[in-house]
Amino acid sequence: MDKNVSRETFEKLKVYQQTLETWQKKLNLISSSTLPHIWERHFEDSLQLLPYLPLFRSNLVDLGSGAGFPGLVLAITRPDFLNVTLIESDLKKCVFLENVSRETNTPVTILNERIETLKKPLKFNIIVARGLAPLSLLIDYAVPLMDINCVCLFLKGKEFENEIENSRKKWDFNLELFPSLTDSRGRILKITHPKKVSSYDKNNSSC
Repeated sequence: MDKNVSRETFEKLKVYQQTLETWQKKLNLISSSTLPHIWERHFEDSLQLLPYLPLFRSNLVDLGSGAGFPGLVLAITRPDFLNVTLIESDLKKCVFLENVSRETNTPVTILNERIETLKKPLKFNIIVARGLAPLSLLIDYAVPLMDINCVCLFLKGKEFENEIENSRKKWDFNLELFPSLTDSRGRILKITHPKKVSSYDKNNSSC
């Protein structure tokens, strides 16, 4: 059992895992190559964000939630202070997320929409994403959803340095890097206060 979770939470996460393994047979939710290491590669990878979450009631959104990592794991683990929204464009994956939410008795809001075309304006003070898009595009997605003092937590792999360098061409932001507990080459990126680089605006307007 992961030391960061209670026994009750661990049992819910096991239900989540079993449900995922069942659905995986008919729906490609995660890479099949990761199934033998599903707990470390997906659940522990999500749980490592817990120390970086604020300890007050927060609205969290998971961009491109897929099979629910990390958003649904965080919702199951900290229902006491997280109001979680999962945004996922694939309807079948949304049905899976609804099933896990019901089986674990975990309230979440699931939006079957594309991030860039959300039908109503929403604001969050925590934004998370895992394996969705390059950092520059993640910030594009995140900025319209950010409340005042919003914190973005993005799980990134071995290309994180290149992604940061490329994103700096378009965005200025405060950045903290934390080691990944599940990938020695990866990092957790904590990003706040992103602003469009002025030279980027000028170059774009002249195109």
